[in-house]
Amino acid sequence: MHESGEDYIETIYLLKKKKGTVRSIDVANELGFSRPSVSRAVGILKENGLITVEQDGELTLTEEGLKTAKHVYEKHTNLTKFLMMTAGVSAEVAENDACRIEHIISPETFRGIKKYMKEHKEQ
Repeated sequence: MHESGEDYIETIYLLKKKKGTVRSIDVANELGFSRPSVSRAVGILKENGLITVEQDGELTLTEEGLKTAKHVYEKHTNLTKFLMMTAGVSAEVAENDACRIEHIISPETFRGIKKYMKEHKEQ
């Protein structure tokens, strides 16, 4: 999946947790994208079996979509914490950098970071 697809899936996941229901306009507002851009992305996510779109426009993650969203969010949160812990950067800087890194990090490196975080918890 491309970086933008991961961003959309993660955003839908987080908005669903926060608001309960999610529509394309919510995603557009959250990401600062145009409605046509979000509409196109929603179509691609739907074609790939990651979301469904209800009659009323509500976006729902499929089982595969939810699995993907949770994985992307796990990378994002762990990387944010890791950067704050090891680089001593602010939450805002760590958050922005984690958002970029989460799309390119190898599974091996991410496993190593999770292992490091587990071994150095609260030190």
